[in-house]
Amino acid sequence: MRRLITFTAIRRRRSPAIIGFILAIVLVSCVQTNLLYKTVAGSQIIVSSSIEPNTFNPQLMEQGVGILTYLYEGLIRENGRGKIEPALARSWNISEDQKQIIFTLRKGLKWSDGEPLTADDVVFTYKDIYTNPTIPSYAKDFLQIGKTRSFPTVRKLDNWRVEFTLPEPFAPFLRTTKLEILPAHILRSSITTKDSAGRPLFLSIWGTDTPPNQIVSNGAYKLESYAPGERITFRKNPYYWRQDAQSHTQPYIDRIVQSTVSNNDTALIQFRSGSLDFIDVNPNYFSLLKREEKQGEFTIYNGGSQTGTTAMMFNLNTGRRNGQPLIDPIKSRWFNTVEFRQAVAHSINRPRMLTNLFGGVGELQNSPIAVQSPYYLSPKAGLPIYDHNPQKAKALLVKAGFRYNNQGQLLDVNGNRVRFTLTANVANKVLQNMAPLIQDDLNQIGIQVDLNLIAVGLVVDKLTNRLDWDCQILDGFPMTIEPNEAVNIWSTVGNWHFFNRQPQAGQKPITGQQIADWEQKIADLYIQGAASNEAKRQQIYAETQQLSQEYLPFIYLVNSLSMVSVRNRIQGVKHSALQGTFWNVYELKTNTRSRTS
Repeated sequence: MRRLITFTAIRRRRSPAIIGFILAIVLVSCVQTNLLYKTVAGSQIIVSSSIEPNTFNPQLMEQGVGILTYLYEGLIRENGRGKIEPALARSWNISEDQKQIIFTLRKGLKWSDGEPLTADDVVFTYKDIYTNPTIPSYAKDFLQIGKTRSFPTVRKLDNWRVEFTLPEPFAPFLRTTKLEILPAHILRSSITTKDSAGRPLFLSIWGTDTPPNQIVSNGAYKLESYAPGERITFRKNPYYWRQDAQSHTQPYIDRIVQSTVSNNDTALIQFRSGSLDFIDVNPNYFSLLKREEKQGEFTIYNGGSQTGTTAMMFNLNTGRRNGQPLIDPIKSRWFNTVEFRQAVAHSINRPRMLTNLFGGVGELQNSPIAVQSPYYLSPKAGLPIYDHNPQKAKALLVKAGFRYNNQGQLLDVNGNRVRFTLTANVANKVLQNMAPLIQDDLNQIGIQVDLNLIAVGLVVDKLTNRLDWDCQILDGFPMTIEPNEAVNIWSTVGNWHFFNRQPQAGQKPITGQQIADWEQKIADLYIQGAASNEAKRQQIYAETQQLSQEYLPFIYLVNSLSMVSVRNRIQGVKHSALQGTFWNVYELKTNTRSRTS
């Protein structure tokens, strides 16, 4: 559910997430192997990522959010199969009218600084942060209920019980409570104290320059150190609540090091040399790793279809900022013509992508909802799909008023050459290779595409702040099991409504922005779906998928299999396409070897 950019830029947090950031172990060797069921001083896992956090404040983090898997938990959690399990709350009761939920916390919970974690922290998190109008919290999108977008009310019953009251039945609410609980004793003053501009100090607290010992967590690990451009280290949280059946404290592994690795190719080199014990298996090097699996003493785990796919989108925002249009009005007219987007979808040779870029290890993607979801609408059941058909693409363009000159170049009704810029993350190998293929495909129907491969931080800035891009391709773009976890994509005011994003709290205003009828219809259906019974929800989300494929705010491309390689020294891996590789990091064990001489 997070703010979705795992597309190697921003993570869709905790949603299926899609987020697997990588672990590997560094230990000394020889001869006799013994599985460790309790923490061993100095036991260490090394994780690699090309993305570093822009902040350590969980509610403001837009890059590198995978680290939150180690640091924080919510009232409930989702296991590798997507099932709800107790976390900080040991139990809950739901009223008959589905409008009241009472959570009972585990007793004895503590923060990483040893302070008690109680109902006060839960109330503070939801009331003072998540629903605070002065805080641009990603959580707001998931907690606003019904057409009135009302928030649930929350109150403390006693130190261990918290009551949520909903304005109307809201089917996804229980799953929503996996949101991080944050420490009131550390952060409360940052909410009430304002800076010189009248903004809460919370908006600047816990930056990347904050001493790590000042950042308090409740997860299996706490932040130990951060060296920008090099590594982030995490140390076992001595106050973490979990124990195994033998009463051993968890996690078993003492320390995690997340090394900053520039790109996928570098990570592959480090994995093959033994510097890393984990790597996401890119289809480009699946065959290579499969051949080395036994000799390299690692195992390739297949978690099924990814819940983060590749997708393409046009900027449909017609607004102006500081009197200047975000998008050239000429281009904006093209992008906002549905036949133009449909023509582009028909022009893209997705089967070629699947073969050339993914080695056939994957499938074509056509829906914003994951195939594992009970709400997924298949093509056989009525989901529109776009086959590779350049002639149909050209016919759609001509129907929409475009025309071709003698050189086969596409012109609009006013004679303007159709040309735009395609932006992508330069560090992502899949996108690097995909962009020229799209450029070539669109050239076949007379459209000139200029490529703009830039750093991930600039991608994020364009999507979330500047809003001045033409077209983007994304990798790891999230699909969901519970549709409402994508409400921040489909709500017209959602933080992830990237194709027509409104400015968020604290950003410069936009004038002249327009919301299309189909766009509003999808947003309304998501509100209805969250409040409906199961049978009605099936119908509603089927309609949202049909609308999204007809009007194509996103052109879904190719979805690979979720595969990882993990050294055999790491035990307890339960890789899941839904939750990643290390959703159960507290259960991971390592083998140690002792010398015989």
